[in-house]
Amino acid sequence: MSQGLIGFEELYRRYAGDVHRFSCWLTGDPDEAKDITSETFVRVWLARSDVRIESVKAYLFAIARNLWLKDKRRKSRLSPVDAESGEEPSDESAGPDLLTELRLDLEETMKAIQTLPEIERTVLVMKAEDSLSYEDIAGATGLTVANVKVRIFRARTKIRSILESRQGV
Repeated sequence: MSQGLIGFEELYRRYAGDVHRFSCWLTGDPDEAKDITSETFVRVWLARSDVRIESVKAYLFAIARNLWLKDKRRKSRLSPVDAESGEEPSDESAGPDLLTELRLDLEETMKAIQTLPEIERTVLVMKAEDSLSYEDIAGATGLTVANVKVRIFRARTKIRSILESRQGV
């Protein structure tokens, strides 16, 4: 793949879904994730420069993460954090028993992810959900590649432990 430039419209078309999904994992709230996604692309638009293809996803995730952190700090000064998220996923093609089981599994996993320290949650989502390389994650977060690997390992271990303890395994 050549290392060319990408315009704003193409950038949005290719990556808005990824940024929104990443933001959902950070926030646990689809509406807040929409706001972060929109603001991320506004920031890129205002920068008025083309973005290099080889680093664009990590760049967008870094912006989204920084917006989320800024909003989190602002909210912590204003009011206590509400642990409940509003919307539930639905798949009308599955039966009610399977839907209930899947929803409960997802809720438990989301709760476990939300208990992780922010940086561990961030690197885990970047790796698991968005398949970014360790190098891209390191670039987006300011960590070393070795530190990224350690934090991902710790995050996975903590989530596994939390889920096993909740299921009585």
